[in-house]
Amino acid sequence: MYKTLVYFTVFALALFGAHYYIANSFFSGKFFYDVWQVYAFLAVSTIIILLLLQLVHKALPDKTGFAFMGLCLLKVMASVVFFVPLIQADIDAPEADVISFFIPYFLFLTFEAVSAVRLINSN
Repeated sequence: MYKTLVYFTVFALALFGAHYYIANSFFSGKFFYDVWQVYAFLAVSTIIILLLLQLVHKALPDKTGFAFMGLCLLKVMASVVFFVPLIQADIDAPEADVISFFIPYFLFLTFEAVSAVRLINSN
Protein backbone atom coordinates (compact mmCIF):
# COMPACT_ATOMS: atom_id res chain seq x y z
CA MET A 1 0.00 0.00 0.00
CA TYR A 2 2.83 2.38 0.79
CA LYS A 3 4.26 1.77 -2.66
CA THR A 4 0.94 2.77 -4.23
CA LEU A 5 0.81 5.95 -2.16
CA VAL A 6 4.36 6.85 -3.17
CA TYR A 7 3.51 6.28 -6.85
CA PHE A 8 0.36 8.34 -6.40
CA THR A 9 2.26 11.19 -4.77
CA VAL A 10 4.78 11.31 -7.62
CA PHE A 11 1.96 11.05 -10.18
CA ALA A 12 -0.11 13.80 -8.54
CA LEU A 13 2.82 16.17 -8.07
CA ALA A 14 3.99 15.74 -11.67
CA LEU A 15 0.48 16.27 -12.99
CA PHE A 16 -0.05 19.27 -10.71
CA GLY A 17 3.24 20.83 -11.82
CA ALA A 18 2.38 20.46 -15.50
CA HIS A 19 -1.16 21.76 -15.03
CA TYR A 20 -0.02 24.67 -12.85
CA TYR A 21 2.58 25.69 -15.42
CA ILE A 22 0.11 25.54 -18.31
CA ALA A 23 -2.64 27.34 -16.40
CA ASN A 24 -0.38 30.18 -15.23
CA SER A 25 1.51 30.54 -18.50
CA PHE A 26 -1.39 30.55 -20.92
CA PHE A 27 -4.61 31.08 -18.93
CA SER A 28 -3.60 33.28 -16.00
CA GLY A 29 -6.61 34.35 -13.95
CA LYS A 30 -9.23 32.78 -16.23
CA PHE A 31 -10.38 29.92 -14.00
CA PHE A 32 -13.06 29.92 -11.31
CA TYR A 33 -11.11 27.37 -9.24
CA ASP A 34 -7.37 27.63 -8.71
CA VAL A 35 -5.34 24.63 -9.86
CA TRP A 36 -4.36 23.80 -6.28
CA GLN A 37 -8.05 23.64 -5.25
CA VAL A 38 -8.84 21.15 -7.99
CA TYR A 39 -5.84 19.00 -7.09
CA ALA A 40 -6.54 19.20 -3.36
CA PHE A 41 -10.04 17.86 -3.97
CA LEU A 42 -8.88 15.16 -6.37
CA ALA A 43 -5.88 14.10 -4.27
CA VAL A 44 -7.82 13.84 -1.02
CA SER A 45 -10.67 11.93 -2.65
CA THR A 46 -8.25 9.57 -4.40
CA ILE A 47 -6.29 8.88 -1.21
CA ILE A 48 -9.53 8.15 0.63
CA ILE A 49 -10.61 5.77 -2.14
CA LEU A 50 -7.25 3.98 -2.17
CA LEU A 51 -7.27 3.55 1.61
CA LEU A 52 -10.88 2.34 1.70
CA LEU A 53 -10.19 -0.10 -1.12
CA GLN A 54 -7.29 -1.50 0.87
CA LEU A 55 -9.51 -1.91 3.95
CA VAL A 56 -12.27 -3.60 1.95
CA HIS A 57 -9.76 -5.86 0.26
CA LYS A 58 -8.37 -7.00 3.62
CA ALA A 59 -11.82 -7.71 5.06
CA LEU A 60 -13.71 -8.91 1.98
CA PRO A 61 -11.34 -9.52 -0.95
CA ASP A 62 -14.12 -10.71 -3.26
CA LYS A 63 -16.00 -7.38 -2.86
CA THR A 64 -13.14 -5.06 -3.83
CA GLY A 65 -14.48 -4.43 -7.33
CA PHE A 66 -17.91 -3.53 -6.02
CA ALA A 67 -16.35 -1.22 -3.46
CA PHE A 68 -14.38 0.48 -6.23
CA MET A 69 -17.52 1.06 -8.28
CA GLY A 70 -19.42 2.41 -5.27
CA LEU A 71 -16.58 4.70 -4.23
CA CYS A 72 -16.28 6.02 -7.78
CA LEU A 73 -19.99 6.81 -7.73
CA LEU A 74 -19.52 8.73 -4.48
CA LYS A 75 -16.62 10.61 -6.04
CA VAL A 76 -18.79 11.61 -9.00
CA MET A 77 -21.44 12.91 -6.60
CA ALA A 78 -18.80 14.80 -4.63
CA SER A 79 -17.55 16.31 -7.90
CA VAL A 80 -21.03 17.59 -8.68
CA VAL A 81 -21.17 19.18 -5.21
CA PHE A 82 -17.70 20.64 -5.85
CA PHE A 83 -19.04 22.22 -9.04
CA VAL A 84 -22.19 23.77 -7.50
CA PRO A 85 -20.52 27.19 -6.89
CA LEU A 86 -19.29 27.22 -10.50
CA ILE A 87 -22.75 26.34 -11.78
CA GLN A 88 -24.37 29.07 -9.67
CA ALA A 89 -21.77 31.70 -10.61
CA ASP A 90 -22.44 34.03 -13.50
CA ILE A 91 -19.58 33.01 -15.78
CA ASP A 92 -19.70 33.58 -19.52
CA ALA A 93 -17.64 30.56 -20.60
CA PRO A 94 -17.31 27.83 -17.95
CA GLU A 95 -15.97 25.31 -20.48
CA ALA A 96 -12.35 26.05 -19.58
CA ASP A 97 -13.10 25.35 -15.91
CA VAL A 98 -14.86 22.11 -16.76
CA ILE A 99 -11.99 20.94 -18.95
CA SER A 100 -9.45 22.05 -16.33
CA PHE A 101 -11.23 19.85 -13.80
CA PHE A 102 -12.18 16.79 -15.80
CA ILE A 103 -8.89 16.07 -17.53
CA PRO A 104 -7.12 15.58 -14.16
CA TYR A 105 -10.27 13.87 -12.83
CA PHE A 106 -10.07 11.17 -15.48
CA LEU A 107 -6.31 10.82 -15.06
CA PHE A 108 -6.79 10.31 -11.31
CA LEU A 109 -9.64 7.89 -12.04
CA THR A 110 -7.31 5.93 -14.31
CA PHE A 111 -4.76 5.73 -11.51
CA GLU A 112 -7.47 4.50 -9.13
CA ALA A 113 -8.66 1.89 -11.63
CA VAL A 114 -5.15 0.57 -12.25
CA SER A 115 -4.55 0.41 -8.49
CA ALA A 116 -7.85 -1.39 -7.95
CA VAL A 117 -7.09 -3.93 -10.68
CA ARG A 118 -3.64 -4.60 -9.21
CA LEU A 119 -5.20 -5.00 -5.78
CA ILE A 120 -7.85 -7.41 -7.09
CA ASN A 121 -5.27 -9.42 -9.05
CA SER A 122 -2.93 -9.66 -6.06
CA ASN A 123 -4.81 -12.69 -4.75
